[in-house]
Formats: sequence, C-alpha cells, structure tokens
Amino acid sequence: MLKSPSSILHVEYCKKNLIVVPIVSSIKREYLPLNFLENDYIIMNSALVIYDSEPYIFGILCSKMHMTWIKAFAGKLKSDLRYSVGLCWYSFPLLPLTTKQKEEITRHVYAVLEEREKHSEKTLAEMYDPNKMPGGLREAHHSLDLAVDRCYRSKPFSSDEERLECLFRLYEQMIADEKNIKNSK
Repeated sequence: MLKSPSSILHVEYCKKNLIVVPIVSSIKREYLPLNFLENDYIIMNSALVIYDSEPYIFGILCSKMHMTWIKAFAGKLKSDLRYSVGLCWYSFPLLPLTTKQKEEITRHVYAVLEEREKHSEKTLAEMYDPNKMPGGLREAHHSLDLAVDRCYRSKPFSSDEERLECLFRLYEQMIADEKNIKNSK
C-alpha cells in the first residue's frame, strides 16, 4: 500500500513567525544573514527554521557575540561557515536574560528589520556583503551588538577575541555545572 508524502514527512506549522537560519554562510560576513518572517512561507532544506520564536532570539542569533561563537565552533563547507544547531546553538553560552534585557534586544531587532526594509530591493546576501552593507543597517546591528554585549558584561568588548574569551569562560562553567548535576544524581 502506498502512502502519501504528507503521511511520511513531518511538516511544521508556524503560528506567528519564524526565524530562518542559513546552513551555509560566507566566513567574510560580520553578521549571519538571518530572516525573520511571518508564517505562510515554505523553507527549503538549505536553511534551519525556528518556529514561533521571540524576536530577541533573532537578535541573539544575528549578534556579533553569536557570530564570534559560530566562527569558533561551526563546521566548514570549503571556507564558508556551516551552521549546526548542536555545535553552534546548543553549545552557545546564553545567560538567563531579564525581561528588560529581552525588551531592549527586541527594540534593536525591529530597528535592524526597519533598516532592511529601506533596502528591500536587495537580497540578504547583498545587504550583508561586508563591502556593500548599507550604513544604516550596519549602525542598527552595532546598536544590537551593544545591547547583547551588555547581557554579558557592562563594559563594551573591544574585540571579538574578548568576546570569545568571555564565552569560553562561560562555556567551561556551563560544562562544569552540567557535570555536577549528572554527578549529583
């Protein structure tokens, strides 16, 4: 007996929005070119999708803090970054955020999206080309970066190396905490 494809494949349905994460992205980019969409889109297999997420998650994912982590942990396809949920997101040391921090990041997310809308004739690849990124979009991302960075420490980071040092310390603590939980059971 033949089965219809819909009975074999698992299809996710979105209730409000979705974040689209490219699986492969250029190593030259400062930011991962994510998309934040309303429902009713079909996403191809060259992207990962987060369904019904809060906007601040989009902000974390497209921040320099997360991009620094991605460049250290992601796999590679030739020289390009290959995003993996297990390697890049589940291992990312995301601190517990307050409601105020989430709201601040969300405000900056909408500023990034507004700047993108001003350049709607361009593709995301064109907007996120490091040599052609519109100034307003670059500034909106910088403000988002500062908001995300403040979740990790009050003093701004002066480099990606500082960000990575901070993230590695938090990662080591995260692993130690997980080990302690397992040992206490």
